[in-house]
Amino acid sequence: MEMTPYQLANNTPLTLSPNFILPEDKRPNLLEVLPSATIPIIDLNDHDTDDGQGPSPLVSKISQACEEYGFFHIINHGVPKELCQKVMAVVTEFFQLPPEVRAQYLTEDHTQQVKVFNYYQKYEGIGKVAMWSETFSHPWHPTEDFTNLLPANPPQYREVFSEYAREIGALMDRLLSLISRGLGLDKECLKKRMGERPGLNCQANYYPPCPKPELTMGLPDHNDLGSIAVLLQVEGVTGLQMIKDGKWLSINPVPNAFVVNLADQIQVLSNGKFKSVGHRAVTNKLLPRLSLGMFYTPSRDTMIGPIEDLIDEEHSPKYRNYSFKDYMDEFYRQEGKRRRVKEAFEFQL
Repeated sequence: MEMTPYQLANNTPLTLSPNFILPEDKRPNLLEVLPSATIPIIDLNDHDTDDGQGPSPLVSKISQACEEYGFFHIINHGVPKELCQKVMAVVTEFFQLPPEVRAQYLTEDHTQQVKVFNYYQKYEGIGKVAMWSETFSHPWHPTEDFTNLLPANPPQYREVFSEYAREIGALMDRLLSLISRGLGLDKECLKKRMGERPGLNCQANYYPPCPKPELTMGLPDHNDLGSIAVLLQVEGVTGLQMIKDGKWLSINPVPNAFVVNLADQIQVLSNGKFKSVGHRAVTNKLLPRLSLGMFYTPSRDTMIGPIEDLIDEEHSPKYRNYSFKDYMDEFYRQEGKRRRVKEAFEFQL
C-alpha cells in the first residue's frame, strides 16, 4: 500500500516507497551545494535615518540583498523570541496529532482555506512523484479574527497563532516599506500595489527523517508566486536551499532570525531589478525539520506590471501588465513541468 501524505508524520519507522523516488536526473545531487556561502544577515536595528544623502545603511543593505540574492536573514526584527518558540511548538504538536485527526483536513482541493496536503511533481512516463513532506496551510490576518478557521486541537493553536499574526503583520509592513525605499520609491508604494485585500496565507512544512534522502525531495525547485514570504525555520536542522550562480546554496537556520524571500510579483514590479529565485527543500536521515512560512500575495484582481517610476529611456519595461488572476491561471496551465510563470509575461526582445 502506498504511503499517504498524512501518514508521513506518524511516529512510526518510515520506508521510501516507490511513489517518493524521483527519476535519476531529478534527484538532489548534494555535492552541488556551495559549502560555505550564505545569504546576507541584516540587522533591522541598523541605522535607518534619511539624512538626504541617499538611502540609509539599512535600506542599502536590503536593496543589495534583493538584487543579488532575493533571500536574506533578518535579526532584531522585533518579534519576541518566546512567541516564535511558542508558534513552532504548537505547529509541531499539530503534526504530532494522530494521523486520523489530521486526516480531517486532508484534501487535494486547493480552493479549501484550511488544508493538509502533499506536494508532488509530474514526470512523463512516471506520473506523480510525491515529495517527502506534509504541508498544513491556512489563512492569517494581523487585525481581523480568523481563528475560527483554525484547528481547536492543539488547544493553544488559535491563541498563539493570532498573536503571531499580529506581530508578522507589522513586520511585513516594515519590510515592504524598506524594499519600496530600496527601489527609490515612496515607502507605501509596494503595499498599495498589492491591493486593499491582499492574500495572507500560512504554510507549515514538516519533513520527517528520510531513510534515503538522495532519492527524494522535501519540496521541488520552485519560485514563490506572490510578493514576499517571512519564514521561520526550526534551529539546528538544515534543508532549505536556493539557486545562486547556477549552484545550490544552503540557507542554514540562524538563531532568532527569519528568512525573507522575494516572490515573483516583486521581481515584476521592480522591472527585474529585485530577484525572485528558485529554491527547494532537501531531506536528511536523522532529524525531522519544520518550517513556517507567512505569505503576502496580491488580491486576484490586482493589476501587476513594472512600476511606472522605474521606467525611462534607459529602462524599458521587461514585463507586460496583467491581473494576478491571469498569473495564477498561467501557473495552473504549466502543471507538470518546471514552471516558468513570470517568463510567460516577459516582453520578447
